[in-house]
Amino acid sequence: MTDTPSTSNTDIDDAIKHESMTSRDYYADSYAHFGIHEEMLKDKVRTLGYRNAIYNNKQLFRGKTVLDVGCGTGILSMFAARAGAAQVVGIDMSNIIEQAQRIVNANGFGDRITLVKGKLEETELPIQEFDIIISEWMGYFLLYESMLDTVLLARDKYLKEGGHIFPDVTTLYLAGIEDGDYKEEKISYWDDVYGFDYSCIKEIALREPLVDTVDMKAVVTRPCMVKKIDLRTARKEDLTFEAPFTLRVTRNDYIHAFIGWFDVEFSCLHVPMRFSTGPHAQYTHWKQTVFYTKETLTVCADEEVNGTLSVAPNARNPRDLDIKITYNHEGNAGSSSAELPYKMS
Repeated sequence: MTDTPSTSNTDIDDAIKHESMTSRDYYADSYAHFGIHEEMLKDKVRTLGYRNAIYNNKQLFRGKTVLDVGCGTGILSMFAARAGAAQVVGIDMSNIIEQAQRIVNANGFGDRITLVKGKLEETELPIQEFDIIISEWMGYFLLYESMLDTVLLARDKYLKEGGHIFPDVTTLYLAGIEDGDYKEEKISYWDDVYGFDYSCIKEIALREPLVDTVDMKAVVTRPCMVKKIDLRTARKEDLTFEAPFTLRVTRNDYIHAFIGWFDVEFSCLHVPMRFSTGPHAQYTHWKQTVFYTKETLTVCADEEVNGTLSVAPNARNPRDLDIKITYNHEGNAGSSSAELPYKMS
C-alpha cells in the first residue's frame, strides 16, 4: 500500500502564490537563477561592450549620479562606480539583487552603490534625478522580454535634462537564409513520426521562432534595417510597429527562413561605440532569431524579396511578442507570397 503524501501549508501557500503571479512576476522569478546571469556575464561582446563604453569615457561618469535599470548582479553599477560615479542606484525586481548586494559589498562599493528591490514603476528611489541611465534591457529579437518600456519610464521620470542613456540607439535587421537541412530536421520531421502523421505539430513549430546561431555562409540576401530605436526620443507606443523591407538576393539559392538580429550603439560618446548580434559578428547570447517560411523561395542573384514586418507586445503577456512577416517575391524561377504569423513566448 502506498501512502498518499500530505499537503503542507507551505505547499498550499506556494500554490496560491504561483496562481496569483502575473507574467511580469514569472519574468522576475526566472531572473533570480544565477545561470541566466552567468550566461550574460560570460558574453564578452555584451559585457566588454558596456565596460569599454563606460571605462573609455570616465569623464562622463566622474562625480555623477547613475541609475542602473534592471541591475541584475550589479556588474554595470560597479563599472560605473569604478569609472568615478559619485552615487549609483541599481534597481531590480528579481531576488538576484540579494546576491548583488553581497557582490557590491565584497568589492568595496557599499558606500557608493545603493541597490533597491522592486518594480521601478512602483518604487521610490533615494535619488530623484540622475545624470546617466545605464541598462542592459535588450531581449531576443531585441524586444522579446525586453525592459525597454521600463527604461523609457526611467528616462521620463528620473533623467536630468541633457543626461545620457547607455546605450542610446538600437537597430533591428532582417535577412534571408538557406537552411534546408535544419528546416527538414525541425519542421518537416512532423510529417512522418515513426509512420504517424504529426503534421498538426508542424503548424505550431512554424509559428515559433527559433533562437540559434546562423552561419554567415547561410545568408543569401543583403540585410535590411527594419527598425531604429533612439532611446532619447522613443515612446512606448513605438514598440508596436509595422515596417517595410526589401531584401536583395546575393546569389542563386533558396530561402527557407528569415532571420533577425540587432545592433547596439553608444552614440553619445566622443567616439561612438557599437556591437552587433548578427551572423557576421562574434557570438553573443542573443544569437539570431530564425523565422521559418512555409514554402521554400527559389531566388536568383539581384532579385528582391519585398515585404513588411509587424511587431507588437502580446495582449495577455506584454513581454511576449506577436510578429507577422508578409512577403512577396517574383523571380525567374517563379513567384511566392505569404503572410506568416509568429509568436515569441
